[in-house]
Amino acid sequence: MKKVHDPRHKSRAIALLKIFEEKFAEDKSIKNRIPFKYENLAEIVDETKNKYDKQLLDKILEGVREEKPTVRKLIEKHAPKWPIDKIQKIDLAILEIAIFEGFIGKITPPKVAIDEGIELAKEFSGEQSAKFINGVLGGIFESYAEEFKKDEKSKKIRILNRDKCE
Repeated sequence: MKKVHDPRHKSRAIALLKIFEEKFAEDKSIKNRIPFKYENLAEIVDETKNKYDKQLLDKILEGVREEKPTVRKLIEKHAPKWPIDKIQKIDLAILEIAIFEGFIGKITPPKVAIDEGIELAKEFSGEQSAKFINGVLGGIFESYAEEFKKDEKSKKIRILNRDKCE
């Protein structure tokens, strides 16, 4: 399991709690909701007050909000037996973060985003959720596999061409 002391992991955990909280804001039957501040969420995640990566946190939150329709379509495609409204809110938030971070925003490599999603599920949801999340994210990875191979090949070509110029 990842260490909560890793600033990037902690940022993802804070983003998870914030997105999870926002899912309840969508429920208009909940009145007088007071949103959490990042500092409060950081203390919930890690009472030792270790630092988190604010830039990563902001990118994830902004990206998940902006790309919600695209993320939802990917979830619906790769978890067809699970309508969005039947997926646990915490699991949905984990999927949204991992999909945005690894596949849409390309903030981190897809395999890292998948691993982080699984770790967050183990930490905040449970073993069954981790398996579900692994299945959905693995399906998305497979559907993007050709694109990733092309990206890797073009990176290698750029490196080789750069080396020839030196």
